[in-house]
Amino acid sequence: MQSEILIHTLLEQTKRIINQAEKLQTYDLEKLIWRENETSWNILECLEHLNLYGDFYLPQIERKIKNSDTKTDFEFKSGLLGNYFSKTMLPKEKLNKMKTFRDKNPLNTNLNKTVISKFIDQQIKLLDLLNQSGKISLNKVKIQISISSLVKLKLGDTFQFYVNHMMRHLNQIDRIEASMKDAR
Repeated sequence: MQSEILIHTLLEQTKRIINQAEKLQTYDLEKLIWRENETSWNILECLEHLNLYGDFYLPQIERKIKNSDTKTDFEFKSGLLGNYFSKTMLPKEKLNKMKTFRDKNPLNTNLNKTVISKFIDQQIKLLDLLNQSGKISLNKVKIQISISSLVKLKLGDTFQFYVNHMMRHLNQIDRIEASMKDAR
């Protein structure tokens, strides 16, 4: 895939993510903390989970972009592991459940609407980083993954994984909202 097309696609997806998050800002706290059962996440917990990943990935991506002296590639070629991780995060009709690492699990955390503001701020930062990444190699710049300091993904794969992960949980928020309506 052309690097420029990948960045453009990710920018558009991120803008849609911001739009969905901005709608959530209009909800009252009661709706944001409603949960289907005691082990399911509420809307704010979904966003806080994503904020925790943003806290890990965004500073690292920013540092790597800032310190990179690579030149942009015309073509981005996804790595084997990066492609796998990205695809596992894609929202699907029949979602495969994944165990969340304890340090990224916000279940039963006392949260408020500032979670949404932080999430939107992170998305604005992501837009900036995506724009900056057009000047460097999405193939050669490597980003450490959150589950192991030994595994690094290409920047292009990291961006795809990160955005797919957000889309996955925004779909989860859609399902929470549907369950909320059904429960009334």
